[in-house]
Amino acid sequence: MSLPSEIDVAIIGAGAAGLGAAHALNNSGLSVIVLEARERVGGRAHTIMAAPDISFDLGCGWLHSADKNPFVGIAAQLNFEVDKTRPPWREQSFDAGFPLQERQDFIEAIDAFYDRAERAAKTGKDPAASTCLEPGNRWNPMIDALSTYINGCELDLVSTLDMEAYEDTEINWRVRRGYGALIGAYGASCPRAFNCNVTRIDHSGKRLQIETSKGMLTAGKVIVTVPTNLIADQAIGFHPPLPEKVDAARGLPLGLADKVMLALDQPEQLPKDGNLRGATMRTAMGTFHLRPFGQACIEGFFGGSFAQALEDAGPGALAAQSIDEIAALLGNDYRRRLKPLSESRWSHDPFARGSYSHALPGHAGKRAVLAAPVDGRLFFAGEATSPNFFSTAHGALESGQRAAGEVLAAQAKT
Repeated sequence: MSLPSEIDVAIIGAGAAGLGAAHALNNSGLSVIVLEARERVGGRAHTIMAAPDISFDLGCGWLHSADKNPFVGIAAQLNFEVDKTRPPWREQSFDAGFPLQERQDFIEAIDAFYDRAERAAKTGKDPAASTCLEPGNRWNPMIDALSTYINGCELDLVSTLDMEAYEDTEINWRVRRGYGALIGAYGASCPRAFNCNVTRIDHSGKRLQIETSKGMLTAGKVIVTVPTNLIADQAIGFHPPLPEKVDAARGLPLGLADKVMLALDQPEQLPKDGNLRGATMRTAMGTFHLRPFGQACIEGFFGGSFAQALEDAGPGALAAQSIDEIAALLGNDYRRRLKPLSESRWSHDPFARGSYSHALPGHAGKRAVLAAPVDGRLFFAGEATSPNFFSTAHGALESGQRAAGEVLAAQAKT
């Protein structure tokens, strides 16, 4: 839709948070528009068809805490099939590189790590999660590698309090047509303006003035849902300045988790929904989902500084690393049988600049600071503002609903 000159509520960002806010304000009597810099809805949720018969979630792919995740109900309403196959994360499809006894030892080590982290969090102090590693434990590099997938960074950059605040029911399902496709369908009915990059919000007057790449817009209230890295980098400027928001965003940077999709020849030789992990003695390693949904492909995951280095190396580096690791585990014949299809590059996406937030040590309280409204007219949402479901699409959705409720409460007072 075209950009109006006046609106009651402007929502910045058409990710899960912005769409959640827009849906929550539907039938409120307020005029609403979602301003999106991209040409699509979804934000860091984006499904593509990597091949005619291979769907690929470049961003979020799992319905985490699925028994509590509101997107499960949304999927049912929109006729999206939910796959309840158990994730293969704690499995290994072949003994090559990671035999059974070592896997059992690793599970004991990581469970002990989380026990120490839980005890540390109860002290109320907020050291780096890396301080909870057992000195000299051979599994420390691999525990750190898992942090790069879970937190998007190594443990020395993770707040122990924040890590322990995350709620996980350990029930994880998938959307057969793609999580990004589901969120895109959820947002299809929302009023939005694409290619509309917001660069400045002037909240000095009675009404807010929003500068965008499509011109000026005046709004009564604004909900900001953009990733923390954009606020920290001041890609959106505020007048008067909001230094406490910028500081909070800097304490909640986006880590990096990237994915790569490889087509697989002779797929019947590998198990459906299998898992493969090697290089267990170092943090710079990938992990591989074999034949997700039974598709003829392998999906690779890389996180943290290793993912950043691969992104910086240029397009194709994630695929090349994946093929090297898989061939080292399963044999050189896989170099012939694997073909790169697609890969994510979230740190190089100008409207994301990363994957999902983590709190730096000592900054766990910044989520509440970032979420707090300003003057009853400026509101903040996004996964980074979720107290317990940060880094997830459903955490973002619920934050948008929370911000919409704050808008309605403020409106009732006027």
